[in-house]
Amino acid sequence: MKVPFIWDKYSDQPYPIKDKTYKKKMRKKHLWDYVPLLLSNIVFFPLSMLLMPFYKGKHIDKKNFYGMGVDLDKGEAQVELIDELGVKHLLIRMPLWQMDRVEEYVTFAKSFGEDKTILLNVLQDREHIEDKVLLEKDITILFEKFGSFVTEYQVGNAINRTKWGFFSMGEYLGWYEAIQKIRDEKYPQLKLIGSSVIDFEYHYTIRTLFNFFKVKYDKFSSLLYVDRRGAPENTQMGIFDTKNKINMLYALVKLATKTSSDIYITEVNWPLSNTAPYAPTSELECVSEEAYRQHMIDYHEIAFETGKIERIYWHQLIASGYGLVDDRDNVLRKTLAFEAYKHMVLIQNTR
Repeated sequence: MKVPFIWDKYSDQPYPIKDKTYKKKMRKKHLWDYVPLLLSNIVFFPLSMLLMPFYKGKHIDKKNFYGMGVDLDKGEAQVELIDELGVKHLLIRMPLWQMDRVEEYVTFAKSFGEDKTILLNVLQDREHIEDKVLLEKDITILFEKFGSFVTEYQVGNAINRTKWGFFSMGEYLGWYEAIQKIRDEKYPQLKLIGSSVIDFEYHYTIRTLFNFFKVKYDKFSSLLYVDRRGAPENTQMGIFDTKNKINMLYALVKLATKTSSDIYITEVNWPLSNTAPYAPTSELECVSEEAYRQHMIDYHEIAFETGKIERIYWHQLIASGYGLVDDRDNVLRKTLAFEAYKHMVLIQNTR
């Protein structure tokens, strides 16, 4: 990534932008996008709340419900660990600022075997947002390199966080539209997934669903964290526990014409206590390994019982501050949650 965007190797995400002048200038540039953001929310936020009890879920295949995030830089040991877990669906991040390593990413994705289904998460950077020629070149390369064995691509990540590069939802929509045009013209067999808003910030989700851009999500994605509330049963804004957050999200996609009603949660976890600087939040939000294990089980069960989430990708397999395996001091230690996750998948695979 290029300054003022800086990658935090500990928590696997960008640092908050420290250049306040740049941040203020970019927000001012996109100030008018707050108008359609506000207007769409005036209509669809209350409407989705009103209708969410009336949209019923559907049958979800639990054998395909579990997905896991893996990372090129976490090493070859992930192949054996994934086989031990028994999970068949993997999410791999492909940062556009690492196009010089694209062959490494292809080899890594193939190393898990032909029985695995890959969702490639295309990570944006400011350079590829601003330079449409560069974007077209590199997206074409990705579709060429991965297209023979990867059919699903999440376009963008945590798009409502400026540290990830976008300064408005309109900017993201234009970016997605450009990638969709490439797909439509050259690779119609591939599926694009968006809009990848992080946390319970559905005012941004609404903007990406109800607009005049020519976008279509083949499936809809959300990075639905609830960790700042503690247990997944805890509420936000009075009534919004995990179940009702999912109910509202489902109501929004049912109301929209720009997406199917298939929803992936492509990122969720809890930060672990005493793991700074690897934990992505402050110690206040961190939980013990036992609480992490239980929250993970409960989150999956709540989501599955709604019948409204097709798959959850846990973030991620190896990560000292929030993963199923701690790799500090170059030693792989399976947490309590690793064994619990393996048990969840095993039960479904033997049914």
